Amino acid sequence: MTESVHLIEALDARVERRSERREFFKTALGAAAMTAAGATALSFSSSASAQTITDADVLNFALNLEYLEAQFYSYAAYGTGLDNSLLSGSGTQGAVRGGRQVNFTDPIVRQYAREIAQDEIAHVKFLRTALGSSAVAQPVIDVSVSPTSAFSLAAQAAGLVPAGTAFDPYATDEAFLLGAFIFEDVGVTAYKGAAPLLTSKAYLEAAAGLLAVEAYHAAIVRTTLYGKGIATPSLRTSADAISNARDSLDGTTDLDQGISPLSQTPINLSTTQAAVTTSNIVPLDANGVAFSRSASQVLNIVYLNKGAASAGGFYPNGMNGNIKTSIAAT
Repeated sequence: MTESVHLIEALDARVERRSERREFFKTALGAAAMTAAGATALSFSSSASAQTITDADVLNFALNLEYLEAQFYSYAAYGTGLDNSLLSGSGTQGAVRGGRQVNFTDPIVRQYAREIAQDEIAHVKFLRTALGSSAVAQPVIDVSVSPTSAFSLAAQAAGLVPAGTAFDPYATDEAFLLGAFIFEDVGVTAYKGAAPLLTSKAYLEAAAGLLAVEAYHAAIVRTTLYGKGIATPSLRTSADAISNARDSLDGTTDLDQGISPLSQTPINLSTTQAAVTTSNIVPLDANGVAFSRSASQVLNIVYLNKGAASAGGFYPNGMNGNIKTSIAAT
């Protein structure tokens, strides 16, 4: 039996144990969140408008993002999307455009896709349970393949494919990883940016747990891309180009970082330490802390529009909920 087969069996054996831990997480945090004072209003000055929002609004913003991730990974890993029972709620319910199963050739990437898909589906279920009747419906989500699809426009902006050319994130293992990289880091920075806006400790604890899982997912994607990029440098270059494209949408500040060592400026390192830097798996600031994005910056990226926008990109008709409009990136 090959080493890969042994690893796959070991990963499969973890599924049941993870499910048990996840059920505990959902029960404990879900119950606490349901009783928390989630209706306390606060100023959302870092968002698209100076509106007053609630904790539930913040979690619904996260739910919109989780719908996107769960649908993409579910289709890529299994060829099917979320169950219809997970799509209803307030606002206009929309369908998923596109999505299909990847014919993975690398068994490890296939296992990663399945693991992340299961986690993202669990996130949708958890947030919907915590929000109860306040949960928003899934909006229209575009994970299709055409020259004008969200994935293609993002890839064109990054220079992965020529203008007017389709990018297919379901074509190969490498294309899937690049597709995931387009928005995977965004979820981490979105949760970190939203955390200070939450007033309920129960909601904050839940958001911290979700952020940690999203950070693990981002690290999986970044590490795998970097590893494959050792043999195929163009793959690593493509990931760095996606990072630059994201940075062009969220403002003039250089926040985003690719996976190559030269994609970041060595900070607080001696000449010798900087010289031996070989990767940039974890994007950090000068203090070794992951950076944040405001809701408006996140919307600019997923809408693929650095101007004021209320729809576009991966959300053709916009998100559902009160946090759905961005301001022009500055």
